[in-house]
Amino acid sequence: MYDYDLLVVGSANADLVIGVERRPAAGETVLGSDLAVHPGGKGANQAVAAARLGARTALLARIGDDAYGRLLLDSQRAAGVDTVGVLVGGAPTGIALITVDPSGDNSIVVSPGANGRLTPEDVRAAAGLFHASRVVSAQLEIPLETVVEVVRSLAPGSRFVLNPSPPRPLPAEVLAACDPLIVNEHEAKVILGAVDGGSAVGDRPEDWARVLLAKGPKSVVVTLGSRGALVASAEGVERVAAVRVNAVDTTGAGDSFTAALAWKLGAGSSLAEAAAYAARVGAVAVTRRGAQESFPTAAEVEGR
Repeated sequence: MYDYDLLVVGSANADLVIGVERRPAAGETVLGSDLAVHPGGKGANQAVAAARLGARTALLARIGDDAYGRLLLDSQRAAGVDTVGVLVGGAPTGIALITVDPSGDNSIVVSPGANGRLTPEDVRAAAGLFHASRVVSAQLEIPLETVVEVVRSLAPGSRFVLNPSPPRPLPAEVLAACDPLIVNEHEAKVILGAVDGGSAVGDRPEDWARVLLAKGPKSVVVTLGSRGALVASAEGVERVAAVRVNAVDTTGAGDSFTAALAWKLGAGSSLAEAAAYAARVGAVAVTRRGAQESFPTAAEVEGR
């Protein structure tokens, strides 16, 4: 019997958000809105998103002993996340500088701070959390060697979900554990080594998914924004339809998608079923401002 439906291992940041009419060009200054501070970070976002949906969730992360760290802890606990794995100290809390344009698209620069001090030793010390978790999810806002240790710490029978963001080439050991590897179009091209146009693997997402699958993951999900998503496994490639909404802020939408998909997979859904549900969760999230505060409850998703 598992104590947790989902263990998230990853980053916890304070999101400093400014609305802009357009992103500045090189050397240009633009005026923006008043600064808004929100709890964020891909790991913390996924944990809150899963807990809001009803998943029994724990977070393994590192924050600073500062006001931003306390903001993050308060947000996790308010959502119902077990914070026994949240470590404090070593560096200031990570910061994400986010600009959001009128269409809802965002650009993000991250200062890792304490996230960069989440070590393989921290993962090994949290062995009890891994053995108590049905699904483990990670991202790449923490050191890659820490993600490798996460893979090595998985309990027999548990499932590993990875969103490789920000993207970088991945060791074969990590790729082989992914079930699924969840990527957007840019992340897919980076991992495939085809950033300059993607011509080496073709222009169709189905082609990217098949080539990614051949690199070792047990399954792959490619998210396509307003065009939905597709899922790929040994059983084939399948499209998942998009949910049409008027987006106001895409910050955190990918995190809510990943969390929802991981939770549903642990509950026994097929990959396509889990991705379809995750698309609905992400669609609700983009209709609201911010990251964690935009994540819906299960009842809100069912009401769409």
